[in-house]
Amino acid sequence: MLKKLDYYIIKKVLGAYILSLLMIISIAIVIDITEKMDDFYNENLSFNYVVTEYYIHFVPYYINLFSPLFTFISVLFVTSKLAFNSEIIAMQAGGISLRRIIVPYMVSAALIAVFTFVIGGWVIPPGNEHRLNFESKHIDHIPLKTSLRDVQLMTAPGEIIYMERFDLYDSIGYRFSLDRFDSDNVLCSRLTAVSIKYDSIDTWTVRDFLKRDFIGLKENTSRGERLTLHITMNPSEFVIAKNHQERLTTSELRTFIEEQEQRGRSGLNNYKLEYQKRFAGPFGSFILAFIGVCVASKKVRGGTGLHMFIGLALSVVYILCTLMSSILTAQAGVNPVLAIWLPAFVFAIIGFILYARAQK
Repeated sequence: MLKKLDYYIIKKVLGAYILSLLMIISIAIVIDITEKMDDFYNENLSFNYVVTEYYIHFVPYYINLFSPLFTFISVLFVTSKLAFNSEIIAMQAGGISLRRIIVPYMVSAALIAVFTFVIGGWVIPPGNEHRLNFESKHIDHIPLKTSLRDVQLMTAPGEIIYMERFDLYDSIGYRFSLDRFDSDNVLCSRLTAVSIKYDSIDTWTVRDFLKRDFIGLKENTSRGERLTLHITMNPSEFVIAKNHQERLTTSELRTFIEEQEQRGRSGLNNYKLEYQKRFAGPFGSFILAFIGVCVASKKVRGGTGLHMFIGLALSVVYILCTLMSSILTAQAGVNPVLAIWLPAFVFAIIGFILYARAQK
């Protein structure tokens, strides 16, 4: 059961966490406004529009992104102050072990981890849709696509569609073909049509079609002006927006990965990486909090400044390792699970080594 001392430490850690959030995010907003001020002015954007369409979504995104670091800084600061004021020594003199002292820190890390997991998985992605669209339109000036060329997609095992051109506004494809293969990858039917139109979910209508069924050496053909098809595809699948993986909630992201893997689509590493990040990020709060306690629990001559220096150096190394792993996944095809979780487990081992030394 948590005791009065635990609530005292939890209150201190969460207070320092919120204070560090307010300070760092305020600085980040000021820097971002300075960089983008010319774009806002040239686009003649109102203050209300910039705030509601961009900064209201900018803040939660960066809070979640740097939450493990903020947790680490908070734990370092609080523990170092306790050690400097000889409160850690008093606890241990009263028979409280370092293991027991760590408990309220882990409770604080758990509260922060649950908070970041929920907002990172289900609250921030819809906001990312607004933030990224704002950046594409007003900062990067990326023109919206009106049509696509050479659309090819595996809609089901043994079923491949092709469209020479697809109009995004009207949801109409031109020079359409649908090939179906049997279990031995032998073509068993081919449907071609002048056009195909999206009607509703998984429902499409083709016009001026020719269907050819291959039965051994025989071929049966049929023609028609109109035919309704049930194909498991949606026009939104044809266009992958910038940082599409960041726009999906965790459940949508998992479903998207599973569906695309069934269709044999390649290039899903960025999606798998994002999915793993949403679990590894909150887990990182526990690791960094654990390391922070072990580093700062001993009273040293350098005081808080020395603890902060050592802790920040470790946190910078951790963040750099995570970024390098992400780059290797995106560019070199390294397994996303290995890339994201390897730095976490390496630093977990470092944490236990520091814990063993701190006990001595």
